[in-house]
Amino acid sequence: MGHCGGGDGPNTFDTLAALDQWVKNGKAPEDMIASHSTAGKVDRTRPLCAYPKVDKYTGSGSIDDAANFVCK
Repeated sequence: MGHCGGGDGPNTFDTLAALDQWVKNGKAPEDMIASHSTAGKVDRTRPLCAYPKVDKYTGSGSIDDAANFVCK
């Protein structure tokens, strides 16, 4: 997500926690939640989906909330 650094896209996510859970539990993550902050306040989240899936908007709710997207 380096291409989003400083931009509007969600570019902060915890890869270390995902890898830790993968190693400890033997299950690869299906997705991770990325966030974007402005002035220290999170204002946008999105799921980062495991390839080949991509995030798709469900059609309702804020487009700035990861809860309104699914990985397909």
